[in-house]
Amino acid sequence: MDISSRIQEIRTGFTRSFWVANTLELFERLAFYGQQAVLTIYLFENLKLTEVETGSLVGFFGATIYFLPVIAGALSDRFGFRRSLAFAFTGLTFGYFFLGQTSSHWMRTALNDAPLYWIVFFILMLTAIGGSFIKPCIVGTVAKTSKESTKSLGYSIYYTIVNIGGAVGPILAFFVRDHIGIQNVFNVSALSCALMLVGTLLFYQEPKRKTESEVQTVGKALSNMILVLKNLKFVIFLLIFSGFWMMFFEFYIAMPLYLRTYVDPNAPVDLILSVGALTIIFFQVIVSILTKKIPSLQAMILGFVISSSSMLIMASVASIWIVVLSLVIWALGEMIQAPRYYEYISTLAPDGQEGLYMGYAFLPISIGALVAGPLGGFLVQYFGKEIQQPRLMWVILAAIGFTAAFLLYLYNRFIVQKNFE
Repeated sequence: MDISSRIQEIRTGFTRSFWVANTLELFERLAFYGQQAVLTIYLFENLKLTEVETGSLVGFFGATIYFLPVIAGALSDRFGFRRSLAFAFTGLTFGYFFLGQTSSHWMRTALNDAPLYWIVFFILMLTAIGGSFIKPCIVGTVAKTSKESTKSLGYSIYYTIVNIGGAVGPILAFFVRDHIGIQNVFNVSALSCALMLVGTLLFYQEPKRKTESEVQTVGKALSNMILVLKNLKFVIFLLIFSGFWMMFFEFYIAMPLYLRTYVDPNAPVDLILSVGALTIIFFQVIVSILTKKIPSLQAMILGFVISSSSMLIMASVASIWIVVLSLVIWALGEMIQAPRYYEYISTLAPDGQEGLYMGYAFLPISIGALVAGPLGGFLVQYFGKEIQQPRLMWVILAAIGFTAAFLLYLYNRFIVQKNFE
């Protein structure tokens, strides 16, 4: 297909709501990754929470926002994407705003010495509930507003938008934090979501529903969870894969604490965190072409090994540039395994249940965040403060990754190749 034909396909292959939805996704990702890039530092340095408390809060937030779409997706189908998006952006606006205000004098006075940990926990959970509606609504819109001939292209556009948000959000957070203060990063995220609420109400049109049978109840969503979890082969795969996400979230939990405490107290953590997403934006297509002939599971194992090696690089020298190099190596491993992960899950799904199984593709992310939170806080506290060998924490995290890679090899060798059911 020549360039002019491709441009024509992009112009005619999607409805107006497709482009509106992806614009909403872009600014929501800017808001999410912007605040996520400074959240750990904000809780630890500004609110004076401990390493373990900080890690637990960030971990619970990530686990909740990636688990709840299982239920939020059913609710979005029942009430419509437009209403659900309006609810989501309202929750995110207030959540981010109040999160930034927890360090203010007026809020401390109003809270009257209430436990700060539980205040932040409550705000983060409310924010996560709102945020959990975004992904099923946007992905659902992409599916409903793309022609069959352009659906693959539609998902590619969506994936690119997510990575642009992941790259630009932390960069924006760096400039906001550096010029007007870290608490204003959350205010900017809140403003972005408020504008997207207005955009939803003014420009987003509900995609047409083909049949009423597309809508499932929350009870059906919960019963589907039992159905999926009965597939032992699938469950084992998801549990093994959660090891990858345990490592991933430590870039947002352990790395900021490690970098600012033991490497450079003025390190631009938010700016550094944009490196991974930028690497993916520039090199994903090339890496996908070079590795397309590698079988899915072997590609995932290779990706695990490369990403785990980035943790060993982190343990080598206490330097900002070593952290940057580690993020680039990590992104290389992610680029190799990420597309093949979704490809493999589609092969595990029984006929007619592909959509259901793809909905559980985010479960390892939730499990990884839930474990990574308290684990990262503990590792920083123990290896840093107690035995004063902070770089050793990355050896432990590398061990988790290499163990997951080995378990994936065993899974391929003794479950997949033996046709285990």
